[in-house]
This record gives sequence, structure tokens and C-alpha cells, in this order.
Amino acid sequence: MKIISRRKLIQFSLLGSIASALGSRSSFAKALALIPTPDETEGPFYPVKDQNDKDADLTQIEGHRGVAQGQHIIVSGQVQDIAGHPVANAVLDIWQADANGRYRHPRDPNKAKLDENFQGWAVIQTDGSGLFRFKTVMPGAYPASETWIRPPHIHLKISKPGYRALTTQMYFPGEKLNQTDLLLNAKSTAEKSAMIAKNVGQKGNLPIYEYNIVLELLRK
Repeated sequence: MKIISRRKLIQFSLLGSIASALGSRSSFAKALALIPTPDETEGPFYPVKDQNDKDADLTQIEGHRGVAQGQHIIVSGQVQDIAGHPVANAVLDIWQADANGRYRHPRDPNKAKLDENFQGWAVIQTDGSGLFRFKTVMPGAYPASETWIRPPHIHLKISKPGYRALTTQMYFPGEKLNQTDLLLNAKSTAEKSAMIAKNVGQKGNLPIYEYNIVLELLRK
């Protein structure tokens, strides 16, 4: 019987691990992607006045004839846990500025005109596979101070019993203001990558952005 040295065993083990990882690029990429989605500040403009219409189409308010101004877009994605399992029936609380950079909030100091046909706020749930989808407008940039212009972004709160609640912000690819945003640039390169959506195509004249979310389980 041939005896294999300890050194050879370690070499075989390492080679096996590398081969296994490289043998499935999708699995390897998925493992790298499943870091928890970074937290971000809620900001001062979370809705304070309840509204009847909080459905997944923010481009039109029930009872209004008009539609929201600006470029309409679709945002879709999946909520997973860090092990890659879909999180069904998670609640997504979504709010953002309109195409003019104005929030539907009484304390927004922006002097831009409020789009009265933009819903501004939605509360939706993931389906049985953790998938979600909503229609909205590309949010406008707006001044956070005299020297800081915030890039287009969407606020999200995601919650489900058994998981750590997450408040975050979704950014858009290719935006110049991303490079100078104080909040986004406080993040690591990996965190920034996780917070910037991907443009994955178009449906008619609607750009489609993909934004996947990873939640952490609550520790017992």
C-alpha cells in the first residue's frame, strides 16, 4: 500500500477546492455576492402622512388622470438571505424624490415643483421566490447642502420576522454624482457595488434595473 505524505494530501485538498470553485462560475459568483446589503441612513424625508395608494406603480396615483413626469423605469430583484435562500413575503417600504428631485414631504426645503401625479411611496411584498418588482420614475438629483448634490437614489426598508431589518439606498449606474456623494463614498468598494443597481435591459421605452438584496438572520 502506497503511503501519501501529509504535504501531498494538503496539495490535493487545495487543488480540489480550487477546481470545485472554478468548475462552477455561477456558484462562485453567487458565493461572492452574498454579503449583507449595506445599511444606509433613512434620511429626513421618510413619509409622515399616510396615503391610500401605496401600490407597486408609483408613476400614477389612483384617482388622478395624469401620470408622473420624467423617465419611467422598472426596478426588479430578489431578496435572499446570506445562504442564498429566497426570502418570501418580505415587506419592502420604498420612497424617493420625484423627477424634479422633490420629496412628497412637508419638510423638504427643495424649491423644485412637486409632481402631484407621482406617488412617491410604495409598500410591497416579495413573492414566494423572494422576487419583487415596481414601476417608478428616475429620481432627480437634489441639493443636500450648498456644497453637496445627492445623486439619484431610492430609499428602501426591508423587513420580515426572523431577519434583521434593513434600511438602505439604491443608486444608479453611470451617474457622475455617485463619484462625489458623501454617503456612497463612505462605503467600501464592495459595498458600493452592492448598492448600485444594474441596468439589465429595456421593456418598450422602460429601462429595467436589477437590485438584489441580502438580509441577515437574527441571531438567537
